[in-house]
Amino acid sequence: MTSVPTSERVLAPDLARGFALLLVALAHTASIFLGNTPGVDQTPEGLERPYFVVLFVFVHACALPLFGMMLGYGMVQFANRQQGLGQPWASTRGVLLRRHAWLLVFGAVDGVLFFSGDVLGAYGVIGVVFTLLLLRRGPGFYRIPLLYLGFGFCYLAVLRYLVSTGNTAGGAPVPSSEDPSSLAPTYGDAVRERLTEWPVTTAVLLSSILFVWVGAWAAKKRVLEEPEKNRKLLWTGMLGGFGIAIAAALPMGLFAGDYLQLDAETAALAKSMYEGAGLFGAIGYLSLFGLIGMALDRKRAAADRGVVVTAISALGQRTLSAYLFQSVAWLILAPPFMLGLGGQAENPTFVAAACGLGVWLLSVVVAYLMHRKSYRGPAEILVRKLAYRPTR
Repeated sequence: MTSVPTSERVLAPDLARGFALLLVALAHTASIFLGNTPGVDQTPEGLERPYFVVLFVFVHACALPLFGMMLGYGMVQFANRQQGLGQPWASTRGVLLRRHAWLLVFGAVDGVLFFSGDVLGAYGVIGVVFTLLLLRRGPGFYRIPLLYLGFGFCYLAVLRYLVSTGNTAGGAPVPSSEDPSSLAPTYGDAVRERLTEWPVTTAVLLSSILFVWVGAWAAKKRVLEEPEKNRKLLWTGMLGGFGIAIAAALPMGLFAGDYLQLDAETAALAKSMYEGAGLFGAIGYLSLFGLIGMALDRKRAAADRGVVVTAISALGQRTLSAYLFQSVAWLILAPPFMLGLGGQAENPTFVAAACGLGVWLLSVVVAYLMHRKSYRGPAEILVRKLAYRPTR
């Protein structure tokens, strides 16, 4: 089996993955530096207030679904390519199973040693299940996620009504939970906390198989490979996805930014609504990058696409390495037993944002340099060696 040459890769998925890493970085640093999930200051001031609105509407709940959708999209892409090369399904299945089994191992190491909010472990389990039970199903089976989207829309509509008729005179705090491993005074204490936090996080994230399923449906439709053919679907996905996401997540964003007061019951409903809005925001992002890819598709040569597009897509081709790099960076930057930028900062919200953006930009630059040297990325090389077996 051979990997896809860079010159033959579809641009939009790589751009989406590269951008998703920015959303992940901003979401994770907010949680780690502020010591709570989803990462909020209960008494925001000044520019913190509009920043929290943006964070809750366009970042927090969107990052995980977008990542999951790209996992499903990539699995279908890989299976289709191997089928086109004449590879038997047993061989393709073996590679996918080994790849995701090792992803679970990588996730366990990351989740215990670096960051308990790791998603790799859950995606490893999901990848194994999806390969065994769902990947080779017929086209009708892939329409099931559309029912899920319809149910999700109705669910959000009901919550939107309940929140709009709720008590806006209350003084409840923004719903959040403490993140013990981020607040641990020593590395040993942090590891002990993560030994219990990571398995729970992984179990909760297994529900992301629904996001993976939506991404697999999009791959079956080839919405990113054939954007001209799916132009109407992409525009509908972008406008409809962002429209639903903004309408559903805005109350929580305004609440977090201290523009809106809610009682405890209405605040809990607003939190559930914003969490459910994330999938639709991810659909908006995926569709947006499909349209961007279509606009850039006429510029076939990588040099014609510009340095920025090339660099972000290069990062998207090295997602695993970049994701693990982020976890190491947070361990160095945030905890009190390391640099302690979170707890010692006068304004941890903007320190978190600056660190998230800075680490992402650094990874973009490094990925671009790797692209120039035709170097795949250390984690990708290792997974390839572990997952692929030489054929006779």
